[in-house]
Amino acid sequence: MAVTRFHSTQDPVLFSGSLRFNLDPLSQFSEERLWQVLEQSYLKTFVMSLPQRLDYELDECGLNLSVGQRQLVCLARALLRKTRVLVLDEATAAVDMETDELIQRTIRSAFKECTVLTIAHRLHTVLDYDRILVLDCGHLAELDTPGNLLQNSNSLFYKMVQQANVLS
Repeated sequence: MAVTRFHSTQDPVLFSGSLRFNLDPLSQFSEERLWQVLEQSYLKTFVMSLPQRLDYELDECGLNLSVGQRQLVCLARALLRKTRVLVLDEATAAVDMETDELIQRTIRSAFKECTVLTIAHRLHTVLDYDRILVLDCGHLAELDTPGNLLQNSNSLFYKMVQQANVLS
């Protein structure tokens, strides 16, 4: 089973080389498919503005892209591979709330048949997940559906949501 990790803002992994290479290092996918995932990951307009488009050379670790753009390239890579298990570690922490919402919409639609494990501090991004696991000091504190956790005013998850003013 293929597992893709959509890296956190601390380490979105990109390599020196072209954008095309970073998306498809084994040249397995058509140009059309590359552009499809760039559109799904909200990078198409940006890449079309680059001098060499898909052949644009990335600096070491992609440092000539913003952190948010590097995150989106990692999302495009995961979309391209049609991974069955997706691990998101603060995947949208480096983007504004509007872009976050677009990315969340893409994750919900493109990965709806996949197992998605998310480490998130933006609680609104996980409110519609199947299960919420809350850790406290590294130990399992709660595991239930968001609905059940939100109905229990003693729940840590309930308290976090209240404190963050996620629900009105």
